[in-house]
Amino acid sequence: MKYAWIILLLAIGGCMCSSVDKHQNHSIVRVRWVRDPENLSPLVQPNQNAVEALGLLHCSLLQLDFATGEHMPSLADSLPRLRLIGDSLTEVQYQLRQEATWDNGRPVLASDVAFTLKLYQCPGLPNEKAKAQLSFIRAVKLYPAYPRRFTLVCRGQVPGFSYETGDFPILPEAALDAKHTLRSYSLAQLARLSSLPPRDTTLTALVSRYQHADPSHHPERLPGCGAYRLVAWDIDRFLTFVRKPHWWADTLRPAPFVLQAKPRQLTYVIISDENTAALALRRHELDVLPQLSARAFRRLRAADSTDQELSFYSIPSYELLMAGFNTRRPMLRDSLTRQALGQLFDPAQLQRATQLGQGLRTVGLVHPHNWRYYNDSLPLPAYTPRRAAALLRQAGWQRRLAGWVQTKNPPQAAPQALTLRMRYRADDPTFATIALQFRAAAAALGIPVALLPTESSSFTKALREGDFDLYVRKVSSTPFTFDFTTLLHSRTIPESNFTKFSTPTTDRLIEDIATTGAPAQRRQLLRRFQAIVQAQAPLVPLFFLPYRLAADRELQHLYPSGYKPGYYAAAATWNLATGTVAAH
Repeated sequence: MKYAWIILLLAIGGCMCSSVDKHQNHSIVRVRWVRDPENLSPLVQPNQNAVEALGLLHCSLLQLDFATGEHMPSLADSLPRLRLIGDSLTEVQYQLRQEATWDNGRPVLASDVAFTLKLYQCPGLPNEKAKAQLSFIRAVKLYPAYPRRFTLVCRGQVPGFSYETGDFPILPEAALDAKHTLRSYSLAQLARLSSLPPRDTTLTALVSRYQHADPSHHPERLPGCGAYRLVAWDIDRFLTFVRKPHWWADTLRPAPFVLQAKPRQLTYVIISDENTAALALRRHELDVLPQLSARAFRRLRAADSTDQELSFYSIPSYELLMAGFNTRRPMLRDSLTRQALGQLFDPAQLQRATQLGQGLRTVGLVHPHNWRYYNDSLPLPAYTPRRAAALLRQAGWQRRLAGWVQTKNPPQAAPQALTLRMRYRADDPTFATIALQFRAAAAALGIPVALLPTESSSFTKALREGDFDLYVRKVSSTPFTFDFTTLLHSRTIPESNFTKFSTPTTDRLIEDIATTGAPAQRRQLLRRFQAIVQAQAPLVPLFFLPYRLAADRELQHLYPSGYKPGYYAAAATWNLATGTVAAH
């Protein structure tokens, strides 16, 4: 398999250009991805690679500026204006750039924004995750005399609405609804519908057009107004994006950072094996190698100490490594059982083993650097097998020769045995290390654990279907928002709430946190939420990871960052002056 990847890299390199040509025309950047994006529909966005790809194809109202760490105008001509309405609503007004156009030259209008938001709420489409994330937007006001102006009416009064309302791809109404049939529905009407009304031919026809277009695999059928178009997608091998020769943002002077598109071509090569990817970087068959493990980063840096052909970056991130339980399993419904099993993870040792001690342990989903909202009164998760055994007994489990059994069931029912299946992605050795540590700790306590390493293309599907007892995965957050809807709200079961955990109390807390603007009140809500999640234990937070990146020494302006994906490929440029290296 390793040699197959090398042959692929050589083939891609030969098709594109030689290394010398690449440096001379400053035009091509090759990035390694661990996994395929799987689905390029803006409604779905199943993984970070899909998000990154869609960011090349589409524009949002606002975009994160990797140079400043702040959200800046992209399609919008300026940051939005906020106006509080009563004590529970906020109006957020935007104005679109006069220059923004679709590829056919038609202007990007407020009606396109309204259509996009309605598409995210329309029943019958694969939009469950987007629907939950944008549910706080209750209405869109348009102004016929000013076709580029619109106002979003939002539930809650949160300063973060100034960027939360702008972080989604804007789609062309003409591509799916040329006759403007969706305009007869309000956003609130669509949000109230849980399924397609059987006699609603308008919505049924729209869903049919979306399915026929199949933007998941044919993104060109739902074209965006971003700087790039996809010209090649060989699933599980590579994707190639080419810059549009005439892009609307080229006319802006000065060019905003978030609308820079320097490389003429961006190629993402999918290589699951880290050693193969590192070899490709050293042989100049790749230019950017992000998301490196600690040991691979150290080995690569040592190997390059003589030649000094690479640049290395390590940055604290907002990506959390965690385990989760399937709370719908009868043996895992009790929080005491989940607490007990959580005591068998050893975050401190795992941090040393997988990150060489780097990273940041945490009590929950809030990053410790967010000191105002982080609940530092809670204990850090720790490896305490004796306490695990005590909690199991408290939950009604009894240890016998064959293992742990629970006899809480009616007397006529057979005792329930505590045996677990642990699922994780097979392409990351960090997950395997965690799984092996947990299995060994569980075995010492008499709990059998079957390990289920899973290909990335099947992993999310297995979690949605509940085909696991516990999983290990990474989740991303930001310091800007505290919206835990996708992880733990009942509305997102099973689309993204894979633990299937929810209670009326946590649902209300999640909603209140997302819509509360007063810092003191939000702090109180967040600290309470962290305490409840730790007590209920649907998740076991292990630690926040650092991002490690290696790149060709001559490649500049990557802007390494703690925000996903950890770099900004569209701003990258080649520097012909040897010996010049970007600041680390």
